[in-house]
Amino acid sequence: MMECHRNEDIIDIRQVTAYCGSTCVFRDFSLAVQEGCSTVILGPNGSGKTTLMKLISRDIYPVAEPDSSVRIFGKERWNVWDLRTRLGIVSHELQHNYLSGARGTNVILSGLYASIDTWQNQHFSGDDCQKAEEVMERLGIGALKNRAFGAMSTGQQRRFLLGRALINDPDALLLDEPTTGLDLRATFQYLETLRLLMRFGKTVMLVTHHLHEIPPEIERVVLLKEGRIVSDGKKSDVLTSVSLSDLFDYPLQVVAVNGYYQVLPAV
Repeated sequence: MMECHRNEDIIDIRQVTAYCGSTCVFRDFSLAVQEGCSTVILGPNGSGKTTLMKLISRDIYPVAEPDSSVRIFGKERWNVWDLRTRLGIVSHELQHNYLSGARGTNVILSGLYASIDTWQNQHFSGDDCQKAEEVMERLGIGALKNRAFGAMSTGQQRRFLLGRALINDPDALLLDEPTTGLDLRATFQYLETLRLLMRFGKTVMLVTHHLHEIPPEIERVVLLKEGRIVSDGKKSDVLTSVSLSDLFDYPLQVVAVNGYYQVLPAV
């Protein structure tokens, strides 16, 4: 495992057994990510990435066993609304389920209640609305604040959901394949936003099977296959042609340019 500066653990998963439906995805699985140590979890479809996301977000829970635990910021028990103020989550499921009629500003504000759109029983102060405006300007989406979520492009929706996570100024972000479906311009604009956030101290946990989504600032790579960690370390050590060919069961050649990585079929 790559050594990071010893800060607080954002996640500390120990000897977990977890199921997706009737399928056992993890058995005796352990993983820790420290604050300040941005990390990518890389694996093919079926490797357990979605189940890991749901364990961290508290959408599912592990099998209760004496030595098993999932701690987020040092705690096993969380009010999920309180957790969202420390861990911002952007996932495909959230994007798919978000109400299409929600206005842009309300998408951002809904992060304060971890809700889907805003509702009459929710109270938003002048400071909250000002913060939402600042987040939208910061992400370059202020001009879309009155547009319905369903009328936005995929890239615009992703930026609003990122803003929804950022309005709480969380300590860390958990992102699920954030550039899937985006064109090249939108992809690199989104990655530049993530790079800027990391430079200003946000810890990013990225769950993906796309190498091009890994910003240069992320140094730790965890390879996940069939519910097991098969490699964990520095990006330059882990993202090799041999390790990725084994991970995806296909001959691959890794290319690195300016801190970004990509793969080609091996000759």
